[in-house]
Amino acid sequence: MKYKKRWTGLTALACAAAFMGSTAALAGCSGQASSSGGGRQGADQAQVEFFAMDTYMTLTAYGDGAQAALEKAQDEVEKLEDEWSVTNENSEIYQLNHSGGNPVTLSDDTADIVGFALEMAEETGGDLDPTIYPVLEAWGFTTDENRIPSQEELDALLANVGYERVQLDGTTVQLPAGMEFDLGAVGKGYTGDILAQLLEDEGVTSALLDLGGNIQAVGERPGGGDWRLGIRSPFDGGEGVLGMLLASDCAVVTSGNYERYFVGEDGKEYGHIIDPDTGYPVDNGLASVTIITEEGKRGDALSTSMFVKGLDEASRYWQDYQDFEMILVTQDGQIYLTEGIEDQFTLSSDFGNMDTHVIERDEQ
Repeated sequence: MKYKKRWTGLTALACAAAFMGSTAALAGCSGQASSSGGGRQGADQAQVEFFAMDTYMTLTAYGDGAQAALEKAQDEVEKLEDEWSVTNENSEIYQLNHSGGNPVTLSDDTADIVGFALEMAEETGGDLDPTIYPVLEAWGFTTDENRIPSQEELDALLANVGYERVQLDGTTVQLPAGMEFDLGAVGKGYTGDILAQLLEDEGVTSALLDLGGNIQAVGERPGGGDWRLGIRSPFDGGEGVLGMLLASDCAVVTSGNYERYFVGEDGKEYGHIIDPDTGYPVDNGLASVTIITEEGKRGDALSTSMFVKGLDEASRYWQDYQDFEMILVTQDGQIYLTEGIEDQFTLSSDFGNMDTHVIERDEQ
């Protein structure tokens, strides 16, 4: 792949609201009124805030009928959570994980997202694996009781990791006994796609959906033009704004280990993104990966899998597909971004000393 180094012009990022979701990325955006909780509505803005899918969500929409549309969107999120939760004993995923290897019939929504997760696992060569959940549990990332598992424990758990052994036929899925399926790497992105379509069906043409750091922009911002999205810095625990991204009618998803990690007894930091090959947290020099793509579900899947792949493999993957854009930030303070967003991303003044490299398309 080809990298072209450039200096990014500096700008001050003036944003009225802070979106600090659990997994990443948006530090703010323009055109938003700050809020303190609950549902609210102005002359042309409506907003709902609630906790779902283990994160805080803020949905903002503009225009006539926006409030009613957002209330329908919240209901949809809660319905999907009931279907996909790994801990709710009444959810379809819970029933699948406790099926003892027997076939389970899923709803259309759940079968569709399970199929998508398996497709992305295949496409990414297993760097996204929806059966990694027991390993996450062993590290304590699902319980906040963090610890370093023994190699023997990890080896035993990895024996039950492997997306290729999941059998899906229509809406019927069969999971080998001892294996667990989790939609955490695609669920919020998939939800964003569903909500965007729901709002459009309700006549909403301008909305910004913050699903705990997964951002889904519906149309342009009020009055026209791109949304101004502040990308959170992955350094110092995610403090500060790395830069500003101009984007419309797309999903922006970031993954990084800077927010969910712990320091082991050995003094080393361990992040929550696990390499399915080793069972250990990823440690490949990347600090964060931001994906910009048309579909939220694809952005969600790619942000995790590109983080697992690392700088060089992620760059080669982009060369092969080129149906998304990305920003890769390394732990040593380098930024790599694909050429399609070269003119849409600007560093903030606090990070103006960082070098920016453009990943260019290979000549055919």
